[in-house]
Amino acid sequence: MTTNDLDAVLAIEIQAHHSPWTRGNFTDSLDAGHVAVVMREHDDLLGYAVLMPLPQEIELLNITIAPQRQGRGWGRRLLQQIGIDAKMQGAKRMFLEVRESNYSARALYVGGGFGEIGVRRNYYATVGNQREDAILMAKTL
Repeated sequence: MTTNDLDAVLAIEIQAHHSPWTRGNFTDSLDAGHVAVVMREHDDLLGYAVLMPLPQEIELLNITIAPQRQGRGWGRRLLQQIGIDAKMQGAKRMFLEVRESNYSARALYVGGGFGEIGVRRNYYATVGNQREDAILMAKTL
């Protein structure tokens, strides 16, 4: 992912999430040296992922597939590829946080070999100033 991809990335981000990342969030990640990749089919942007490398680990910060492309295996493929790439770079474990109510993402992660390792209480904002727990998940690479 480069700054040239951000308009297309933001269009997907806004469609896909209730609390989307901003351009500033993506720019900050790129500036910080986070791993940021896009997935394309020909010239069509299908999705993207942003990861923060840590010593022997990598944290998945954002993985999103365009809503009109979801349910076709693209998320599974992207998740698998970033895991392979992270392992090749020396990561031993990948971890992430996911909204407790995001059942489709949780199923994707479990199918990709992740297991639940904890809960962050009241982590995510929801509609009406409510809070939602984050499920912590990890996978050995």
